[in-house]
Amino acid sequence: MKNLKSIFIITFLIALAGCQSKVQYGDATEVETVNANFGSTDLQAITTKMVNSMLTFPPVVALTANDRPIIFVDRIKNKTSEHIDTESVTDSISNQLLRSGKFRFIDMSKVDAVRKQLDYQNNSGMVDPSTAINFGRQIGAQYMLYGNLSSIVKQAGSTKDVYYKMTMRLMDLQTGLIEWSDEKEIRKVKSRSFLGM
Repeated sequence: MKNLKSIFIITFLIALAGCQSKVQYGDATEVETVNANFGSTDLQAITTKMVNSMLTFPPVVALTANDRPIIFVDRIKNKTSEHIDTESVTDSISNQLLRSGKFRFIDMSKVDAVRKQLDYQNNSGMVDPSTAINFGRQIGAQYMLYGNLSSIVKQAGSTKDVYYKMTMRLMDLQTGLIEWSDEKEIRKVKSRSFLGM
C-alpha cells in the first residue's frame, strides 16, 4: 500500500511538472497562425496595405505635396461576427499616417475631454484668464478617413474558411467627394486533422 501511495505521488508530481507553462517573448511581426480568427498578422497586413496605398495614390501625393491636410479618422466599423478590437486597427493606421509627416490629425475621441478642460479654464474662476485657452479657436478637419472590416465564414466538415475584407475611404468634408479608396482582402483556411488536433 505504501509503494502504491509513493507511485501515485511521484506520478502526480511528474504530471504537475508537465503542466507548467512557459512564457517567452516572440517577434511581434512574425506570422501568427494560432487559429483562423483575426490576429496580429492580419492587423499588420491591413494597416501596411492601407497606409502605403493612400500615401502613394497620385491625387493624395498631390494633396500633400505642399501642405499637411488636417484629417480625422473615424473608428473602423466591425461588420464581422467576431469581437475585433477595431480601435487598434484605427490607431495603427493613424500612427503610421501621422509619422509619415504628410497629415495632421484631430482626435475626435477626445472632444468631450477637451470641452470639459476648456470649460474649466474659462468658467471655473480657478484659472488665470490670461492663460486660459478660449473657446472657438480649434482648427476644423478638412478630410475624414473611415472604413469597414467585414468577413464571410464558411465551414464544411473539418475545414473552416474565413474571408476578411477591409475597405477604407478618404472624404473631402467640404465637397463630400471621395479622394481615395482601397481594400485589402485576407483569406484563412483551417483544417482539422484526423485526430482533431
